[in-house]
Amino acid sequence: MNENTKVATEVITVRPGQTALAGQDLAQYLTFSLGAETFAIGILHIKEIIQYGMLTTVPMMPGFVRGVINLRGAVVPVIDLASRFGGPTGSITRRTCIVIVELRLPQGETRVFGAVVDTVNAVLEIAAADIEPAPQFGTCIRTDFIAGMAKVNGRFVILLDIDRVLSMDEMAALSDAGSAAMA
Repeated sequence: MNENTKVATEVITVRPGQTALAGQDLAQYLTFSLGAETFAIGILHIKEIIQYGMLTTVPMMPGFVRGVINLRGAVVPVIDLASRFGGPTGSITRRTCIVIVELRLPQGETRVFGAVVDTVNAVLEIAAADIEPAPQFGTCIRTDFIAGMAKVNGRFVILLDIDRVLSMDEMAALSDAGSAAMA
């Protein structure tokens, strides 16, 4: 990373008026913004955060695939999360980052993706008791992408089910549908 990329390394415990109790079920989440919304991904899926840049576009990919990057010799596809969620493609600013996410597949394999986000905020430690189930309607994204809703400082943070957001099967099907439409 260079001096223009700032990443929050502070861990914030989210339980108003309390400290973490022994045995309390806490998990850490990386929070980030897409437009006016705040989202979070479980920290165990996060490999690193890099500055946006050096993307190579790939023809005939779905609109939410920005391209690929070379990450220390590995080709990593980069997904625009705003576009993946059905919104417009996010604009690139100096605070735009690529969050490198690692998924563990059931067969024991791992897949690495980049996710374009507007800004990275902080790492939060959230108690399981502070997480509500995903709402069935009224969200800006598909409800099956939401693992839960956590209330943080009076605002809701949308906890993503990153395995569903970056589902290989669904993205392949979307890519096939896009290719068929182009034919």
